[in-house]
Amino acid sequence: MGRRAQPEIKDRILDACTDHALTHGVPDRLEPFVTATGTSARMLIYHFGSRDALLQAVLAQARRRHLDAWGDLLRPRPDEPYPATLARAWTSMTGPDGRPFLRMFNRLRESAEQQLWPDFRRQATTDWLPPLEEGLRTIGRPELATLVLAVIRGLLLDLDATGDATRTHAALEHFLATL
Repeated sequence: MGRRAQPEIKDRILDACTDHALTHGVPDRLEPFVTATGTSARMLIYHFGSRDALLQAVLAQARRRHLDAWGDLLRPRPDEPYPATLARAWTSMTGPDGRPFLRMFNRLRESAEQQLWPDFRRQATTDWLPPLEEGLRTIGRPELATLVLAVIRGLLLDLDATGDATRTHAALEHFLATL
C-alpha cells in the first residue's frame, strides 16, 4: 500500500519553488528547489512526477500570480481615467513587484524553457487583451487593446534590453497622452 496523497505538502512545495524561481530564475537542476523547499529531489519527483512536470507547475503557478497581480492593475477604476490606470499599472509592472514576472517570462519567451510551455508566446499576448479591452471601453476605445498591448510589451522589452527607465517611462507617458 502506497502513501496517501498529501496535497497540502505538494502545494507548499510548489509555492516555495515558485517563490524561488521568481526571485532567482528557473533553475537548470533540482538542487536550488531542494534548498528552497528543505526537502529532497526524490520528494520533488514523488510529488510532481518529473523535473519537467515540476517546472511546468512552477511556470503555471507563476503565471497565475502574474495574471492576478497585473489583471488587478489593469482593471478599470470608476474614480480614475483609464490612461491614468495604465500609467499606474506601468509603474508597478516595472517596479520591484513586477520585475520578477518580467524576468521570468522574458526569459521563457527566448529560452529552452519554451519547450515546457510551447504555446506560451501566444497565451502571453492574448491573456492581456480582455482586461485592456474592458478598461479601454471606459473611454470608448476597446478596439485599441491590441495597439496598447503592443506598445506596452515593446516598451517592456526595450526596458529589459536597455535598462533605460527614464526613456521608456517618458515614451509611455507620451503614448498615453494620445489616448
